[in-house]
Amino acid sequence: MDGTVGATSPQEPMVGAASASVSIPQGTAVMGIGATESPTSAAVACRDSPLQVQPLTPLLGLGMAELEAWAQAQGQPAFRGRQLHDWLYNRGARSLEAVTVLPKAWRERLQELPVIQAGPKPASAADSSGDAALERSGASAALLPLASNQGEHGLELLGRSRLLHRSDARDGTTKLLLATADDLSIETVGIPSGDRLTVCVSSQVGCPMACRFCATGKGGLQRSLAVHEIVDQVLSIREAMGRRPTHVVFMGMGEPLLNSEAVLAAIDCLCRDLGMAQRQITVSTVGVPRTLPTLAERAMERLGRAQFTLAVSLHAPNQRLREELIPTAHAYPIDALLEDCRHYVAITGRRVSFEYILLGGLNDQPRHAEALASLLRGFQSHVNLIPYNPIEEEDFQRPSPAAVEAFRSALVHRHTAVSVRASRGLDQDAACGQLRRRLG
Repeated sequence: MDGTVGATSPQEPMVGAASASVSIPQGTAVMGIGATESPTSAAVACRDSPLQVQPLTPLLGLGMAELEAWAQAQGQPAFRGRQLHDWLYNRGARSLEAVTVLPKAWRERLQELPVIQAGPKPASAADSSGDAALERSGASAALLPLASNQGEHGLELLGRSRLLHRSDARDGTTKLLLATADDLSIETVGIPSGDRLTVCVSSQVGCPMACRFCATGKGGLQRSLAVHEIVDQVLSIREAMGRRPTHVVFMGMGEPLLNSEAVLAAIDCLCRDLGMAQRQITVSTVGVPRTLPTLAERAMERLGRAQFTLAVSLHAPNQRLREELIPTAHAYPIDALLEDCRHYVAITGRRVSFEYILLGGLNDQPRHAEALASLLRGFQSHVNLIPYNPIEEEDFQRPSPAAVEAFRSALVHRHTAVSVRASRGLDQDAACGQLRRRLG
């Protein structure tokens, strides 16, 4: 992929930063939460001279009780945590300086401390088999130095991104290119439709799955996103479009099941702190072997129930064609994928949505529809048809409207629930499969 990163240049995170400590002048008894601790645990400042403190981690993603505990760990009353919660989630504060309700002296002390940006370790498609893919949520931390620009440091502590570029499509769709604290970039999309505003969020910087029809996979994977980097995308779209998002779909950059712990934590935050319902959230996956049942179990444990929609990117009615379109599918036979989907349905009681991209002359013929209906017979499911959105690296053709309707009608005739997704943001490369972290 040419020019995958716009005005940003990737930097390697510092290994072992989670155990770092920073010397500050004696008498500044400031405490923080270390990257290896749970959000509610209070890090204790050393009492030696000079004092040693553990670096702070971004606050976005923490709930009310966690922020209260964090404030108390800083020597502040619990209500300061409630104020932070209000300014983070309701007012959308982008920097610590903006939270003027907090004591100025405390804000200045916090700005003297480094921030650890901790994110899930990257997982590649090559090592994504089995339950181990769901275990890669350990922190790979980058210790950011003391910021010369206090406003930017305050932004890092809150966990907010920097806006690099905004693209507005003719149909009202908005795409944002956002910079992370370690100077990588991601894209997120706001899709308005009447009273509904859907935010398409990314779960990784890049993607290792290499689906041929998707621009994101052309650049490979750099790393997975942390919880605050996922939630920030929803807040950024809310700010850019001036309205409250009603739905969130994990259909942007990356494979969500290779970052499932952060994805589930983000869903928890969206529901708990932004007032969304799980039924307004969709998690899309191309399929990672043996992870779907574990995802269902983890969701039940963390969220109490698994009511978000699971969307499985099928894109072909047979294994041979699926491997042609999705190279990683060779490690996950379609029959095994469907069996895992049935297990997911049995655990959650929720039907699965199957995404099927229509490629002109390749998988959009009536025989493909018949084979797909046969494959899904007896399955508690729904098929979402997606006409191909062009990318420059491939010569796939967008199907004609007549071909799309014929395919849909063939599924309906065979009693398969089906809908057709309208392409949004095409003129700004903001449609499904077109995200690539590029300016313009």
